[in-house]
Amino acid sequence: VQMVESGGGSVQAGGSLRLSCVPSGYSYFRDYCMAWFRQASGKEREGVASIDRDGTTKYADSVKGRFTISRDNNKITLYLRMDSLEPEDSAMYYCAATRSGCYSMSSSWFEHWGQGTQVIVSS
Repeated sequence: VQMVESGGGSVQAGGSLRLSCVPSGYSYFRDYCMAWFRQASGKEREGVASIDRDGTTKYADSVKGRFTISRDNNKITLYLRMDSLEPEDSAMYYCAATRSGCYSMSSSWFEHWGQGTQVIVSS
């Protein structure tokens, strides 16, 4: 099982980016809870958003109202739309997956991880 993120880059504060994550080797993508995490330099990895098998979404307080997580089960792709970006959003962003349901946003809950895509927001 592999996951590949894309869509990161450099943007000015207030700008937008859309991240994508394409998993391969999954038999049933729709059966997985999918999530986005981020890790800034010198900080712990933190959960940003998750989307469960039934489409239920959860967000970290720091991104509520600015980020939108979505999934396309037909295209087998996970997305993260990021608007009103702030310098504090700068980090490596990772997609993650688990078949155990979106019951936790702890990184240890998720079995599968991508390699990450870098987001840099300048002021």
